[in-house]
Amino acid sequence: MAAASFFGSLWILIYIAIFVASLYALVDAARTPAEAFPAMDKQTKKLWLILLGVGTFISLSAVLAGQRMFVFLALIAALIYLLDVRPAVSGIRRSDGRW
Repeated sequence: MAAASFFGSLWILIYIAIFVASLYALVDAARTPAEAFPAMDKQTKKLWLILLGVGTFISLSAVLAGQRMFVFLALIAALIYLLDVRPAVSGIRRSDGRW
């Protein structure tokens, strides 16, 4: 019985980590100028905001309400943004760090 409780708590921590990653990616995408996305051939800002917003909502529902069916899709969207899109669009910044 203690093992089941441990693994239940572990999954909750994993869902919280997915929520934090999704929320971070959403905030970062919202702060990035819209021109940076097509300039680096990375879809549009609107599409990324929709994908990351839905992913953040799904991951939050996994933490709060136990709706865990699509939580790993939220993780995939956040990881694609953080590992592929974010480095590409951040390369557009000027040398002084501003857009």
